[in-house]
Amino acid sequence: MSGLEKAAKMGVSVRFKTAAAQQDKSKPAPPFSLRLTVGERAKLEHMANGMSLGAYIRKRLFGDDAEPRKSRQRRPTVDRIALARALSILGNSRLASNLNQIAKGINNGTLPLGPDLEAELVSACADIQTMREELMRALRTGTEGPS
Repeated sequence: MSGLEKAAKMGVSVRFKTAAAQQDKSKPAPPFSLRLTVGERAKLEHMANGMSLGAYIRKRLFGDDAEPRKSRQRRPTVDRIALARALSILGNSRLASNLNQIAKGINNGTLPLGPDLEAELVSACADIQTMREELMRALRTGTEGPS
């Protein structure tokens, strides 16, 4: 007995997708809901023996003909408030003022600029810029990390 015959026997109505919808595999099928009594659900969970109910029902209806499910790649949850707070702290920090004072000291000759100090300053500026860009990107797009 085919999966569709089993579904019909169980009283499940099955609608077929149009040819255009079948061609567009990027769109997921609309969800299907089934109302069960508490007892029916308990019996179904017992019969599933640890499988998810959706997987168990697909296996029972379609057997080996069931298409494997595609798992969605999970994106990290973005805590926008924490990101905005971090960006605010970075903006309110004395980094810019401290860098300005270092630049003044170098310009008026009270702070000698050697290759080591110059490399550290360039590196610090690049790090600050990277932090700012990553925080802005995360707040703008809702995802963390490089895009």
